Amino acid sequence: MKKSWGLLFLLVTILLSVLFLLPIFLVIKGGFWDEGGFTLRYLFSVFKNPIYAEGLANSVTIALGTTSLCLLIALPLAWLSYKFDFAGKGFFSAVVLVPMILPPFVGAIGMQQLLGQYGILNALFGLDFDWIGRARYFGVILIQALALYPIVYLNAAASLANIDPAMDEAAANLGCPAWKRFFKITLPLILPGLFAGCTIVFIWSFTELGAPLMLNYTTCASVQVFDALKEIGSNHFPYALVFVVLSCSILLYAIGKFAFGRQSYAMQGKAAVAAATKKLTGFRSFLPALAFLVVTLIALLPHVGVILTSVSKPGAWYGTVLPSVFTAANYTEALGHEMTVLSIRNSLFFSSIAVVFNLILGVAIAFLVVRSKIRGAGILDSLSMIPLAVPGLVMAFGYLAISSWLSNLGWVRESSFWSSIFDVRVNPTLFLVIAYAIRRLPYMVRSAVAGLQQTSETFEEAAANLGAPPVRTLRSITLPLITANLMAGLLLAFAFSMLEVSDSLMLAQQAQFYPITKTIYELFQLLGTGRYLASALGVWAMMFLTVTIVGVSILLGKKMGALFRV
Repeated sequence: MKKSWGLLFLLVTILLSVLFLLPIFLVIKGGFWDEGGFTLRYLFSVFKNPIYAEGLANSVTIALGTTSLCLLIALPLAWLSYKFDFAGKGFFSAVVLVPMILPPFVGAIGMQQLLGQYGILNALFGLDFDWIGRARYFGVILIQALALYPIVYLNAAASLANIDPAMDEAAANLGCPAWKRFFKITLPLILPGLFAGCTIVFIWSFTELGAPLMLNYTTCASVQVFDALKEIGSNHFPYALVFVVLSCSILLYAIGKFAFGRQSYAMQGKAAVAAATKKLTGFRSFLPALAFLVVTLIALLPHVGVILTSVSKPGAWYGTVLPSVFTAANYTEALGHEMTVLSIRNSLFFSSIAVVFNLILGVAIAFLVVRSKIRGAGILDSLSMIPLAVPGLVMAFGYLAISSWLSNLGWVRESSFWSSIFDVRVNPTLFLVIAYAIRRLPYMVRSAVAGLQQTSETFEEAAANLGAPPVRTLRSITLPLITANLMAGLLLAFAFSMLEVSDSLMLAQQAQFYPITKTIYELFQLLGTGRYLASALGVWAMMFLTVTIVGVSILLGKKMGALFRV
């Protein structure tokens, strides 16, 4: 058995090294090596180049602004849910997650209709000011924060639920006021989980490509990398820029691990007893609910803008609060449009293959982490979670580098068969599937690990003692017991693969292979009906992700926050 664990560990390690570490290595190599050997010239040039330097600075400040706004929104809501029992608490705790159903770059369509020069806000108050055009930087921050704050909320709520209330009660008995107990006791105890959620939001917003593209905000690192794709085979500067982006993300991840990962508070495990919530009655019971309602309504404004745009007749919403003519023709045309039908089929195909790979690799890693005693299993667990900390922008650029290297090999260049597999310019299927799978692998691993930790080994040991082979034990006993966890991981991996932005925008270069997100972006660029068709397709994506997130929240409950931790 020990030999089998060793073989499985070796295979999984090789797979992760080739599919995850190799792209990163090629990005680093491209930024530091040229025909003359090792050089720091390109790295220094990134900071000396005023355009690149400004883009990096803007990306950092956008990430800081987005993370700060998410924290300001999410932490008070999580604390209200933790401390008080109020009217509609269960409903509002679920509704507050709804903004996750719309990718930020789709929300940019709705936000432009709300805050554009001829949008709802100006029509409502009789103004003539292009809020988005004059403040694209703040528009990117706002759109991203309204979509990503649920990640911080999930982590904060999970961390608060794990606090042993005894310390807070002891401080209260000694006369410590509530505000002081929060800053002296509660906040330090939830800081690791809070930082984990903020890390995801920071990295996500730091490298977000879709929202800046849709708002035409080009002076940020992600858009500069996207614009440099055509030079990937001949210019080393984009590699150096991507390396800087990667370094910033990994540095933040490392800070979180070293600063908070080693803290050993007594209550870092699950609390022995649940905290007693204060039941509010009368008018006061509606105040926390009002806070949840206001935040949710504001966060849903981009969704409203997308929905209204999707049901507006082209040209019939100009300088008015609502469209002057409503129509369902956009949905008919969008779902009947050759590009959209093909993109839905492509996304379903790419994502389905990716989640099958996720299931196999994720379960294998989970068994090595939970069931085996092999050395290095903990390192493998950490390695499988790092894709959450490595931006999709970096991974996509790395896969493009692999494709560029392979397509220049003689036997690939001279064969149409091998070119269709290894050259993304011909067919990006292989690299899109790998990118989707590796990017969403942490969801599958975390779900499978949680299921195995909750399942006793005695059933498996009993089956082994009765002579059942390991494969049959796995199929008949273990997998059925962790089905709910596996379904949650599969649903999240599939849904986020369907709506992956960075990988899709960068790797899909032929219209016949466009996934849904690339099609939405291309439709948005079209004059006339493009914006309306893109909105209709965005609503379809919104509905799809809504069903997924509701299903996962039912399966996992409060444990859902663990899927969004590095």
